[in-house]
This record gives sequence, C-alpha cells and structure tokens, in this order.
Amino acid sequence: MWSRRQRFHFIGIGGIGVSAVARVLHQQGVAVQGSDVRESQLTLGLRALGIPVTIGHRAENIDGADVVVHSTAVPKDNLERVAAREKGVAEAHRSDMLGLCLQGRDSVGVTGTHGKGTVSAMITHGLIVAGRDPTFVVGGLLNNYGTNARNGEGTAAVAEVDESDRSHLNLEPNHVVVNNLEVDHLNFYADLDDIVGTMATFINENSHLKTLALNWDDPGVRAMAASVTRPFLKYGTVDTDGPLDFSAREVEDLGDRVRFVAYAGAQRLGEVVLPIPGNYNADNAAGAIAILMGAYDVPFETIKAALDTYRGLENRFTVRRAGGITLVKDYISHPTGMRRVLQSARKMPHRRIWGVFKPYRFTLMRYHGDEYAQVFRDTDEVVITTMYAAEERPIDGIDTPWFVELLRQGGNTVHFVPENPEVVPFLTGHVQAGDMVIFFGGDDFFRMADAWADALEAKS
Repeated sequence: MWSRRQRFHFIGIGGIGVSAVARVLHQQGVAVQGSDVRESQLTLGLRALGIPVTIGHRAENIDGADVVVHSTAVPKDNLERVAAREKGVAEAHRSDMLGLCLQGRDSVGVTGTHGKGTVSAMITHGLIVAGRDPTFVVGGLLNNYGTNARNGEGTAAVAEVDESDRSHLNLEPNHVVVNNLEVDHLNFYADLDDIVGTMATFINENSHLKTLALNWDDPGVRAMAASVTRPFLKYGTVDTDGPLDFSAREVEDLGDRVRFVAYAGAQRLGEVVLPIPGNYNADNAAGAIAILMGAYDVPFETIKAALDTYRGLENRFTVRRAGGITLVKDYISHPTGMRRVLQSARKMPHRRIWGVFKPYRFTLMRYHGDEYAQVFRDTDEVVITTMYAAEERPIDGIDTPWFVELLRQGGNTVHFVPENPEVVPFLTGHVQAGDMVIFFGGDDFFRMADAWADALEAKS
C-alpha cells in the first residue's frame, strides 16, 4: 500500500521507536520529515542526517506530506492528525512504516512483554560481528553503536516488534522470537488469554515465517505454543519438559557481569561472559543464539565474540557511580522485570537499596498491585511519585494513595514524593554514601538521575 516514492510526515518523530523507523527510511532514500513537542538527543540526531524536524505540533507541519505517520500514543485529536483528515492526507501507523523498512530484507522480529529490545540488540551485534551488516530498528540506543537504528548493506534486518497495542499483527517477519508473555497492556487486551491468543495469531497467520524461537522458560510462551501450528525452536536456561534446542546453563551472576555456558541441544558450545549486569540476560542471550545459529548459521565462536563484547542498551540496567552513590536506570515497569533487576542489584556492592518508581497505568497497578508489594521487598526504601495514567481512564479506588498503602501493607518502607522536581532534593537529604538508587521508569526519571549524578560529580 505504501510506496517509497511518497513523502512521510512523522508525528512524535523524537520518540525512540518512531525515530528509529524515520532514520532507516531516510537512509533508504525515502523522503521523511517530522515534528515533536520538544528538542532531544534523538531529534538533533535526525536533523544531523538532514531530516526536517519541527518543534511543536501545528496543522501546517504536514504540508508537503503524502502520508502522516503516528504511533498509538498520538491521539486522534492531535492537531496534525486532524489536519490530515481535513486535507484528505493518508494516515499510517508506525508499524506500517516498520514493515516498509523491512521490505525486501530477511527480517527478524523480536517480541514479548519484556527483554525484546535486548534480544534484538544482541542479534544485531552478532550479525555485525559476523560481517553481515544488518539493518536494525530497536527501541533503545545500542551502546556498541550509539544509535537505535541504521540501514545496513546486508540482506538481514532486525526489529523490535511491539505487541503492546496489537500492532505486531501488521507485520510478517521471516524469523520470530517470542521472549515472554505476561499480563500487561490491559488497555488493549482483556487478559492473559487474549495476549497469548493474539500472539499465536501473529505467528500462525505469518505467511513469510521461516524460523520461530520460543523462550521455554516462560509459562506464557509455553501456553501459547499449544496453539502454534508452526515448528519452533526452544531456548532458555532450564529444561522444563525436555531438551532445549539452545540454552544458557550454569548461569553465574557476578554483579556487573553474567557468566554462562552455551549449549546447542546436548552439545556444549562454550563459555560466555556478558559484560553487563542482570542474570536474566543469560535468557536473552539464549534467544539471540537461537536465531544467530538456528536461522543464520553464525559460528559459535563469532557469537561468543559478540556476546563477550555486548555493551547493552541505554537505560537497561545502566549503572553510574557518583559521589559515593551507585545510580541505576532501567526502563522496566513490569513487576517481573523489576524483580529480576533488584535480585541482580542485591549482588552488587551496596549499603542500602532505594527504589524510585512512578506507578504507570491504572490497569497495570490494579492487576499487579500485590506483585509490586512483593517486588519492592528487595529494596530497603521506596520512593513513589504520582501515578501516570498514560491516557487511561481512571479506575475507582486505583490511585496513588491506594498504591502507596498497598506497598506499606506489604512490609515496604515507602516515601511518597508527589512531583518529579521534589525527588532528587528528597534523595539528597536521605541517601548516604554506599547506597544504591534504582530509577524505574522513563526518560523523565533518567534525565533526573543523570542531572543528579552530574551534580554529585561536580561536588566531588
């Protein structure tokens, strides 16, 4: 439906996922422009490539565009979407443009509730080390390359495929990884059965599918497998009900590194030492190995060289030390992922661990409230800010005071600091040398953490 001869206007072009698609299309010779509400590292990077970027949303911004592109986060009453409808300009979803990026490539799509960015980045780094020069579109900056996306000269393409809004149904990658499936995004799904069933549809109706890799450690993925009509590879860290095709075994969490031994079936391939924290990354690495070996026949020694030098994604268990304090930034907001981060963080040197968290979405808090109360027991102190609705309608009884009380009833020491600008002053007055502070959330928290670290370094 969409042509590379058309001109595309991206609303919210500074978003991590939207900017990635815009960047690759531009590098592929497609005419791209866009707008966003604020200047950022990403908008500046796009401008440096020669992409016109306007700050502020206005109707006239879409002038000259054949298609206006939006993500699910951009509402229908956005000025530029309204202008598109009034002028008869076609609209497209970001996922449609991702499909255009992947067109004509041997594509890998990595999806699942969490970890998909890391698995995508590991596969990308593996293909680059193997000399394949893939195109990649990932929802985070790869620390090895300083960008979230790049058009490659090779035949392969790797993309993080977002399932949160069902937009993965718009894509048909040649190789698919499903990393895990848990209850999340209940503003788009009824329950876990709906999530699992939709993912099975994504797989079963993909007429271009060549390789399917499933994380056999994850109960949701195993449940989905019962409805999958395609052959698949199993990967993981535990032989739940029979041998795995690819596995990471003998996993050791070494604090700032993770060691494991890789296997293909019963064959021992060799030892890998990931130079990033988080023992759950052994699971992610097993998924990358499954595709690199199972779909692309990359030799293990090449994969080992890639994983041993993999530097992670920006703001995924990113550690910075300043003024005697360890600051950690992690984008995860789902309790399962947060638990994994905290469990690994406790193996790193610390006096006390502080968790800083903005409750996110009424539906997520309602469904997982008790799990959050359990997760934060791995902290010594918790700082909670006012709940972010993310365009969801309020749910009676589900609000920030309810969440704070729920955590306290779960045995947590909770400090309610309502507004973001108050968080660092509060922490400055309470955090002591040797403490670790983990910021769970999004860019607003990460900017806060970086500014605080800069101030601590300036004083030392």
